[in-house]
Amino acid sequence: MDMTAAVPFSSTRAYVLEARYEFLRLLRTPSFSLPCLLFPPVFYLLFGVLLGGKGGPAAAQYMLAGYSVFGVMGVALFGFGVTVAMDREQGLLTLKRAQPMPPGAYLVAKMAMAVLFAAIILLLLAVLAVGVAGVRLSALQWLALVATCLVGVLPFSALGLWLGTLVSGRGAPALINLVYLPMAFLSGLWVPLTMLPGFLQTAAPAWPAYHLAQIAQKVVGVDAGRPLLLHVAVLVAITVVFFVLAHRRLAR
Repeated sequence: MDMTAAVPFSSTRAYVLEARYEFLRLLRTPSFSLPCLLFPPVFYLLFGVLLGGKGGPAAAQYMLAGYSVFGVMGVALFGFGVTVAMDREQGLLTLKRAQPMPPGAYLVAKMAMAVLFAAIILLLLAVLAVGVAGVRLSALQWLALVATCLVGVLPFSALGLWLGTLVSGRGAPALINLVYLPMAFLSGLWVPLTMLPGFLQTAAPAWPAYHLAQIAQKVVGVDAGRPLLLHVAVLVAITVVFFVLAHRRLAR
């Protein structure tokens, strides 16, 4: 009886320890933690507040939603893509499979890390939005925006995981940036889509970041008016497809 009771405890402890060590690992890696934590707030301060201040509260709210998604994307793509590529290259994945730990602890730890880093970024952006940009949202809007962005970690984690299976550890940052930065710009995260050429506006729904941004913008009242269910369905499909593709590559 005592032995069966100890199994759930040890299993839970394994998940907690793996998540803790993953967070400390990335927190102590300045090349990851500093850009991921600082770039979204700094860019929001420069482009959303200082340069975009003439647009009034609506512009500040639009940019708040955009840079919230931008921050979540970065944490998920780099947190999964680069570290998985490095772990594969160094043989760490093989070592972890040989250890007596729950098979899902590795991915759960990375997901917990991504959510925690994303929460820190959202807190920094909220402080700037309220204290500097004068953004005023209801408590329900704030909760919905945070929930949207934290759940939005999933599709980009799946995409990052798949990208991390394609290249080596040294090649992963370049590949992630080739996906991350153009997708952020072309999805209207940095500037309103209406400022882009017509063909880029038409192509924007092809990017997953566009759909998450539309949900975030819908929460703050500045979206393009497309159905919420459409955006949710696209993000769910992307999550499933890329997790399946990544799992197949990792299982080889």
